[in-house]
Amino acid sequence: MGKVYLVGAGPGDPELITVKGLKAVQQADVILYDRLVNRLLLDEAHEGAKLVYCGKSPDRHSLSQETINSLLVKYAKQGNVVTRLKGGDPFIFGRGGEEAEYLRKNGISFEVVPGITSGSAAPAYAGIPLTHREYSSSVAFVSGAGKNGEDSGQNWEHLAKGADTLCIYMGVKHLPDICEQLLRHGRHPKTPVALVYCGTTDEQQTVTGNLENITTKAKMIRNPAMIIIGDVVRLREKIQWYEWLELEKEQPSQVVFG
Repeated sequence: MGKVYLVGAGPGDPELITVKGLKAVQQADVILYDRLVNRLLLDEAHEGAKLVYCGKSPDRHSLSQETINSLLVKYAKQGNVVTRLKGGDPFIFGRGGEEAEYLRKNGISFEVVPGITSGSAAPAYAGIPLTHREYSSSVAFVSGAGKNGEDSGQNWEHLAKGADTLCIYMGVKHLPDICEQLLRHGRHPKTPVALVYCGTTDEQQTVTGNLENITTKAKMIRNPAMIIIGDVVRLREKIQWYEWLELEKEQPSQVVFG
C-alpha cells in the first residue's frame, strides 16, 4: 500500500511552495496536478514519475472530482507515493477535504501539506495587508462562484456588515453581482476594491476602484484573480513593493520609493 500527500503548491511563484511540499513532489511516483500549479514545480519530479493533469478551471474540469478521488486510491493501492498537487492551499477552496475524506474511507494513508493561499499572497504582492490596526481587524475568505447570491442571501448580508476585509476567490465572472449584493446590504459605495490577476507571478496586474466603479475599471481582468474589498486597499498606494521591485530591476538608478 502506498501513500498520498495532499500538497498546496502555493499561489503561483514556484519559490513559494513549502520545503515539505517540494519534498513531496520530488519523492512522488505519481503526481496529480491542477491547472494553476506552476509547471516549473513539475520539473522537480524524478525521472519516471507519472504526471496526471487534472484541469480544474472554473467552468471546465478535465477530470471530475470523483475520477480524481478514484485515481488517488488506485495509484496508492498499487504501492505508489502519490502527490496531489493543488494551487494555493488544499483546504481553502481546493477540495482537499473531500479528497481526504475519500482516502480515509478507502483506508489510504495520507498527509496534508498546507500551502500559501492566493487569498493572502496576491494582496501581499499587490501591497495590500489584509489586516492593519487602523483599517481592519477581521478578514473573511469567500467563494464568489455563486451567482446573484444564489441560496446565500443571508450570507451576503453578513459579509457586507461583518468582516472589515473580504478576499473573494473565483469571483471575477460574477463581480457585478458581488458588488450589487454588498451595496444592497449596506456596504458603503466608496469602499475600496482591488482585483489582482495572477498574483505573485510575472503576469501580475492590479486594478483598483470602489464598489461603484470597479466593474467598469476591471473589465479586462480575467481569472485567475483575487478580489479584495475593504479600506486596507487604500494602503496599496504606499506599499506596492512588487511593482517598485520590478521597476528597480529595469531602472535601478531612477526609482524613488514612497
